Amino acid sequence: MTTEAHTESTEAAAPTGVILTDVAAVKVKALIEQEGRDDLRLRIAVQPGGCSGLRYQLFFDERSLDGDIVTDFSGVEVVVDRMSSPYLAGATIDFADRIDAQGFTIDNPNAQNSCACGDSFH
Repeated sequence: MTTEAHTESTEAAAPTGVILTDVAAVKVKALIEQEGRDDLRLRIAVQPGGCSGLRYQLFFDERSLDGDIVTDFSGVEVVVDRMSSPYLAGATIDFADRIDAQGFTIDNPNAQNSCACGDSFH
């Protein structure tokens, strides 16, 4: 799953450097419950690609990789791999449920610019 790089919410910083808002945590928890599994965590990663050089990946994962940074947000574990961590320091993951936008959003202060497709940054 890829997502846009913006949101308005701010919350306290976490050890991963990634912040999951309360609204996003509730949504993630509900989606994991729908899957009927208790071993899933939300993984956020930065991958090469997109028209601006890098793009976000947000997905459920049961794996534990060497160097993973795990942070708990109200019972939801967010995992960031060590290569993505510097790109995501201070990034806020939120969930929008409005007429004009629906889905997870990422506000990343490290993204110097982005592209029109909305899921890439540099």
